[in-house]
Amino acid sequence: MFPAFPTNSGWIEVICGSMFSGKTQELIRRLRLAMIARQKVQVFNSSLDTRYGSSHLISHDKVKIPCQAVRRSREILKLVDKDTVVVGIDEVNFFDAGIVDVCQKLAKGGKRVVVAGLDQDYRGKPFAVTAKLLALAEYVTKNLAICMRCGSPANHSQRLSASKARIDVGAADKYEARCRKCFEPGRD
Repeated sequence: MFPAFPTNSGWIEVICGSMFSGKTQELIRRLRLAMIARQKVQVFNSSLDTRYGSSHLISHDKVKIPCQAVRRSREILKLVDKDTVVVGIDEVNFFDAGIVDVCQKLAKGGKRVVVAGLDQDYRGKPFAVTAKLLALAEYVTKNLAICMRCGSPANHSQRLSASKARIDVGAADKYEARCRKCFEPGRD
């Protein structure tokens, strides 16, 4: 899937897509492979993501890996050890705008930075931090889910709850994957 990874510099990998497209599962898979290769890995998640607990990244199908929850992006720089080779960050779209600079600094410092997050909100509008990271990343993976209405490839997260907040943390209780045809942007 990827060309040979360089060993003398850092880089950024972005895994993006809609809800239920397997972003966290793919992030965990890549981090576990790095661990198998005996590379030191540190994993971070936004403290906003409390769906399945705060001490682990947990995918919707319950695949998990230990992580540290942080409130602000700048905390990550303070927590990353010098000998860490790979830094994983989930729910990158939940972070403040500083996450872009944090990822850049880590990559310039020789770290492999693997982030996962939504590329669009429930209205179909891009998340700015994800969009910026997509432009800066060396490797980009866009995952698709399966539309819950018609079974087509799904690129959107349809909000089912009445919340109008841009970020409303939830899972199948509040969202479902939808294709372009079935997606109803901003429907409440």
